[in-house]
Amino acid sequence: MVPSMEPIHDPAGETVAGGGAVDADAKRAELTVIVDPDGDSTLMREEIFGPVLPIVTVDSVDDAIAHVQQGPKPLAVYLFTESRENERRVLSEISNGGTVINQLIYHLLVPGLPFGGVGTSGNGAYHGWWGFETFSHRKAVLRKPSWPDPAVAYPPFNKIKERIMRALI
Repeated sequence: MVPSMEPIHDPAGETVAGGGAVDADAKRAELTVIVDPDGDSTLMREEIFGPVLPIVTVDSVDDAIAHVQQGPKPLAVYLFTESRENERRVLSEISNGGTVINQLIYHLLVPGLPFGGVGTSGNGAYHGWWGFETFSHRKAVLRKPSWPDPAVAYPPFNKIKERIMRALI
C-alpha cells in the first residue's frame, strides 16, 4: 500500500508531506518529510537523529547559502544543480563536513571519502583509512641521550648561542 502524500498539519503547525507514523513497540518510524518547518522549531534547532527530512524552500542560491550560514555548520550539504558556478559558490561559501552534488547516498558508499563533521556536527572523520586515523591516537615520544647536554641549548639565550644552535639545527 502506498502512503498518502496529502499534506497534513502536525500540532506544531508544520506541514508533514509524508510519513510521520511511529511504532515505539516495534521500534519503527516512517521516513517523515516536513516542508518549510518553523526556523525556531526544535526540528530546526537540534541535530536530527532519525528518518526526518525537513525541506526549506528558498528563492535563490544566495538565500540558500545565507540560510545555511545562519546556523551551526552542517554535517553534510546535498546540492542538486547543473551549474558549475552554483557548485563553486556552495563549496567555497559553506563550511560543512561533506558535500554531495546531484546524489544523496553515494557519499556513504565510497570508503575512500571521509565522513564526518566540523564544529558542532562533529570532529574528525571515519570511513576506511580516515576512520583509523580519527579513532587512533599518535603518542609523541622524543628520546635524547642525557649526554652530551650542552649548555648552549638552555636559556638565557644570546646572539652567540643562537648562531651555534642555528648551525647545529
